[in-house]
Amino acid sequence: MTSGKRAGSLRASVWLAAEPAPKRKTEQAERKQGEGQEQRPGALDRQRIVEATVRLLDADGLAKFSMRRLADELDVTAMSVYWYVDSKDDLLEFALDEVCGEMVVPDPAAEGGDWRDQLRALAVEYRNMLVAHPWMPSLLGRYLNIGPRSMAFSDAILAVMRHSGVPKEGMTGALSAVFQFVYGFSTVEGQFKERCRGAGLTEDEYYREVITAAKDRSDFAEQHPEALAMSEEKAGTTLAEARERDFGFALDTVIAGIEVMSDRAGAMSDRAGAMSDRAGASSPSGV
Repeated sequence: MTSGKRAGSLRASVWLAAEPAPKRKTEQAERKQGEGQEQRPGALDRQRIVEATVRLLDADGLAKFSMRRLADELDVTAMSVYWYVDSKDDLLEFALDEVCGEMVVPDPAAEGGDWRDQLRALAVEYRNMLVAHPWMPSLLGRYLNIGPRSMAFSDAILAVMRHSGVPKEGMTGALSAVFQFVYGFSTVEGQFKERCRGAGLTEDEYYREVITAAKDRSDFAEQHPEALAMSEEKAGTTLAEARERDFGFALDTVIAGIEVMSDRAGAMSDRAGAMSDRAGASSPSGV
C-alpha cells in the first residue's frame, strides 16, 4: 500500500508505504546550494524534524502549524524538510508515534502482576500523554496511528487484557470502555487547559469566574440547583485535585465493570460445561 497523492485517492498511512528511494539533487538545487540559498540536507535528519514538530504543536497548536513555520524553527528552507518527509500528513503521523513513545509500558509477564493494576497504569499513561499534547486527540481521529511505538502500546494492552478473563468476543468492547473513556476525559481536560491559557488565567481562576457568574444568574440557580451545588463543591478544592479524584473513581468503576463481565462469562462457561457433562452421563450409550 502506498500513500495516495492524487486528489480523491485514499491515503492509508506513512507506516504502510514502501520506503522511498533516496532523493537525488537536481542541477538547479545543487546550484542554489552553491549560492548559499539552500541548506544542505545533511544538516538535518528526520528525528530532529519530528522533535521540532512536536515542540511547535505543543506551543502553538495544530491550527497554527505549517511546514514553513517548521522550517523557520529549524533555521532551514522549507524545501530542506521535504528531503526527509514527503508531506505534512506524513510528518504528523511521525509526530503521533513520537509522543506515543513517552508512555511507560508495564511488563504484563511481571511476576505477581495484577491485570487490574497494569490496565490502570496503562490508562494513566494514555491520559498523561493526551493531556500533555492537546493536539493529539484531533490527529488520533484522522490517522491510523500504527507506528511502532503506538503498536507496542497496543500489544501491551492486549497482553494485559488476556489475563483478565474477558472472552475474546468481548475484548474490543472492554478496551473501548477503558480507553475511549480516557480519550474523552483527557480531550476535555486538555481543551480546558488550552482555554484557560488563552484567557491568561489559571484553571481555578477561570472555573471560579464561571461559577460566580452562574450564581449571579437567578434563573440558572432556580432551574439547576443540583448542578450548581455540585459545581460549587468542586470549586471548594483545586480543580486538579477534583479532576484526579473523578478520574480515579471513574477508571476504577470501568475496571470493576470489566471484572464483573469477566466473572459472568466464566460462570456461563462453567454452567455450559456442567450441562454438557450431565447430558453425556444420561445418554444411553454413555457417550
